[in-house]
Amino acid sequence: MATRHAYEAQFKLKAISYAEEHGNRAAAREFKINESMVHKWRKLENKLRQVKKTQLSFRGHKARWPELEERLERWIIEQRTSGRSVSTVTIRLKAVSLSLFMKRCHFSIRTRTTVAQQLPADYKEKLAIFRSYCSKHIGDKNIQPSHITNMDEVPLTFDIPVSHTVEKKGTSTVAIRTTGHEKSSFTVVLDCHANGQKLPPMVIFKRKTLPKEKFPAGIIIKANEKGWMDEEMMKEWLREVYVKRPGGFFHASPSLLICDSMRAHLTADVKKLMKQRNCELAVIPGGLTKELQPLDIGVNRPFKVRLRAAWERWMTDGDHSFTKSGRQRRASYATICEWIVDAWANMSAGTVVRAFAKAGIISEETLTVKKVNLACLMEI
Repeated sequence: MATRHAYEAQFKLKAISYAEEHGNRAAAREFKINESMVHKWRKLENKLRQVKKTQLSFRGHKARWPELEERLERWIIEQRTSGRSVSTVTIRLKAVSLSLFMKRCHFSIRTRTTVAQQLPADYKEKLAIFRSYCSKHIGDKNIQPSHITNMDEVPLTFDIPVSHTVEKKGTSTVAIRTTGHEKSSFTVVLDCHANGQKLPPMVIFKRKTLPKEKFPAGIIIKANEKGWMDEEMMKEWLREVYVKRPGGFFHASPSLLICDSMRAHLTADVKKLMKQRNCELAVIPGGLTKELQPLDIGVNRPFKVRLRAAWERWMTDGDHSFTKSGRQRRASYATICEWIVDAWANMSAGTVVRAFAKAGIISEETLTVKKVNLACLMEI
């Protein structure tokens, strides 16, 4: 690794003067430095003329609370040494001036890169067709927002480590401690209405039988060998969640169910059950869920953020048990379900309504009326 050199202010000013007369490249050759350094020093010329000739660099502002920042630095290093993730949220809980602390102590956010889903070439036409289809059925059958439903499967794991953490700059390996179950998956089925109302989540665990644990209220527990939605699970969801929605038991009111093109949603038996329940199915074209599915647009991500925060708190402060080899056991099924219930309960009705509006399922006028109604209720 090349040795970094520190240059005094008087040396930098000489290089600046030479560059003003002969150019940055010539100055770099003359003083045997990098051309980018000359460019940077010229921007700092006024500051350089105001400091001592022997000053080597600008160290920034002094810390307002140096003892606090030293403790924060030690705490982050301790957490990372133990393999625990450290997010900026947890740092904010311990310090007011986070941004200055990050800069002075040479911490940075390390994150992975992802490849975004590509939209199909004719996506604008498909968007218009789908929205027109929904609008027609909503208008022709006078379907109310309380009977316009979006359902989606969210794949999750027992460990929910962050993809980025705070770490010292220059660190080549960035590890995060888990219980080793970041690939042990299960599925949460979320569903909500265009009026902001949420239905109970359904969890599908990857096992042959239901776990024998005491689960919290407000959640439906299922199990199958894949831990994923199939035709039988879709039928279970229709019977135990969708039909039991307010006003859905006797199927008197027409309804619209919006979902993606997963095979389990579209079998003959599932479509038959939907027809029997006075339900029209609106299938989102492949590749367009991020544009047309309300849950994908504005609900799933904050829901998962809340789950991750619960997992991080549990990893840091929760009661843990260990195997004979010293490996930490994962959270129980019941604990996971408690996190899901809490995260789902904390999703506001306004968030859900805005997601439907962004998807073009309901109009902006409907969104405005919804806000007025909510304001009136708050006044009452």
